[in-house]
Amino acid sequence: MAIVELNDQTYQLEVTKGTVLVDFWAPWCGPCKMIAPVLEELDHEIGDHIKIGKINVDHNPHASQQYGVMSIPTLLLFKDGQVVETMVGFQPKDRLLDKIKNHI
Repeated sequence: MAIVELNDQTYQLEVTKGTVLVDFWAPWCGPCKMIAPVLEELDHEIGDHIKIGKINVDHNPHASQQYGVMSIPTLLLFKDGQVVETMVGFQPKDRLLDKIKNHI
């Protein structure tokens, strides 16, 4: 499965079923650039068990405001529409896998 670009109009629908990891990011953010390849690796390894989406906070302020995103990257893990984990800042792949595996 590929990483999905989300926006203020689509993110609600995308997080309602299953386990979804959403990355709130911006192109000018250094740690966001660092975590992008980690998310690509996760998508290749466990993409059949989880959906990964990205929301550009500069272009989609509604989603950021709704979830109180104050720093980026912020990663929200949804399970059937409910936020079950929140992670702020760069996260190593092992830590992300541990958090995700608790919900798939």
